[in-house]
Amino acid sequence: MIDIKLVTFITVAKTKNLTRAADILRITQPAVSQHIKALEDYFNVKLLYKKGKQMEVTEEGQLLLKQALELNRLSKTIKTKLKNKSSIKRKYYVGATLTIGGYVLPKIIGEHKKNHQNIDIMLYVDNTETIIERLFNGDIILGLLEGPFDISKVNYKKFKDDELVLAVSPDHKFASKEYVTIDEVLSSKLILREQGSGTRKIFENELKKSGYKLDNMNVYMEIGDIRALISLVESNLGCTIISKEAIKSSIQANTLKIIPISNFKILREFNFVYLDRTCDSFIDEFIQFCLDGG
Repeated sequence: MIDIKLVTFITVAKTKNLTRAADILRITQPAVSQHIKALEDYFNVKLLYKKGKQMEVTEEGQLLLKQALELNRLSKTIKTKLKNKSSIKRKYYVGATLTIGGYVLPKIIGEHKKNHQNIDIMLYVDNTETIIERLFNGDIILGLLEGPFDISKVNYKKFKDDELVLAVSPDHKFASKEYVTIDEVLSSKLILREQGSGTRKIFENELKKSGYKLDNMNVYMEIGDIRALISLVESNLGCTIISKEAIKSSIQANTLKIIPISNFKILREFNFVYLDRTCDSFIDEFIQFCLDGG
């Protein structure tokens, strides 16, 4: 465990609020202030300053924050390694973005369990930003991301390619067509993931590359939950651009159809991300298991 004063500093830096930090840490606000002052006195620098209603981190504070986060991550990593060393069953924490975590990893983890009865894999599913944050916090040791991320911040290895496709109900007007144009897609009722999602960003980036304006899209609904989105499209309320991986079961059940878009193909990568895979052999072992097809 790292010094509680550093934990307090990390929490204030994240929340930008002394009261909120106190609530999270379950200590008083004066105690939070005392911890910050003790750190500032020890390092003889100003770590935080007030900007409006928020607390901001100084340049010197940013330097300390980076090291404090690394200390916190290492502390959690060591704790997990020691616990696994002394346990019959080993437990590892893995994070994944929504498509991978909801439609790709569960089956792989199930197969892994059959072959490794003494290993439990705990899965976090969230957006890219949160998965990266959990990685740096030491809450997970391995992440799987769909779409773009900052490759300068992490180590990474390609898992597989994924394709975003046009999916429609068998009763949709596109269902009988051999292919459609992107103009037809944009003028139809589109049910898309919410603004900011990885899938949405990639689709919009491809549109921009092809010279289209986002205003050209006829967005009928925006849905945050992938399963709900699939159900709406299966009910023929509109069409969607979605990961091929996410609709495999719907295609097999004939509740959805994939219709090719003429001269418009959207590919992206699934990638493993990690900070230091030499710290635990599980990372290499699990990556290889996934690459071998589970």
